[in-house]
Amino acid sequence: MAIRTGTQKRREDILSLLKTGSWTISRLADELETSESTIRRDLREMSETGEVIRTIGGATAAGYVEPPLGQRMEANAEAKDAIAAAAMNHLGEGTVRTVFLDAGSTTVRLAERIRDRRDLTIITRGLEIALALAHPMGPKVIMVGGEVSTMSHGTTGALSDHALSRLHVDAAFLGADAVDPAKGLGEPTLDEARTKELIAERARHVVVLADSSKARRDVAAWAPLPEGWIWINELGVHGRNQS
Repeated sequence: MAIRTGTQKRREDILSLLKTGSWTISRLADELETSESTIRRDLREMSETGEVIRTIGGATAAGYVEPPLGQRMEANAEAKDAIAAAAMNHLGEGTVRTVFLDAGSTTVRLAERIRDRRDLTIITRGLEIALALAHPMGPKVIMVGGEVSTMSHGTTGALSDHALSRLHVDAAFLGADAVDPAKGLGEPTLDEARTKELIAERARHVVVLADSSKARRDVAAWAPLPEGWIWINELGVHGRNQS
């Protein structure tokens, strides 16, 4: 029976962690109680053998994909319902007229609560959200075009950026793969991060809807958000400078 070396075991542990998603070098080093230089060397050699895919400042397992929207809709359902209910406090009639709703499993739940808000104009990049709201007694719906993600069913890319750069909204409700009070929103791709950053720049108010499991930093692409943005999770409402 072959005996595993310390290097082999560490790399098996790295691969096991990366199969949960993207991790940064610093977080891997902390988790495995080793140096960043060791992790960096492991990742370089593991990427050469095709076991991992390097990202900016970290890596993910080869073949890892974000869970599909349907699967994410079922996860943390009670928390997402609580977040959507709290988000309604930021949709006061008369004070908010034009709203951006991001693609995602939590923003879908908010969309379900505003199906009869004829006073609103909803701009979205989420296919499910557009379909949920497009009925005769519902709000006006504007769908942002672009390349459709097979996982989030949201649009990104040059066409999406072109449309968003010409919009202004009273409030933008954003989903996220990760949230950090100082860094902003973490996303699996640079295109997703760019889309979040762009709409945040065009909104009077930015509200992030993400449950507390998203409080992590182990993703590669980040979208900095403007002063004053808030984060609603199942535990309450958090300002930018709160941890």
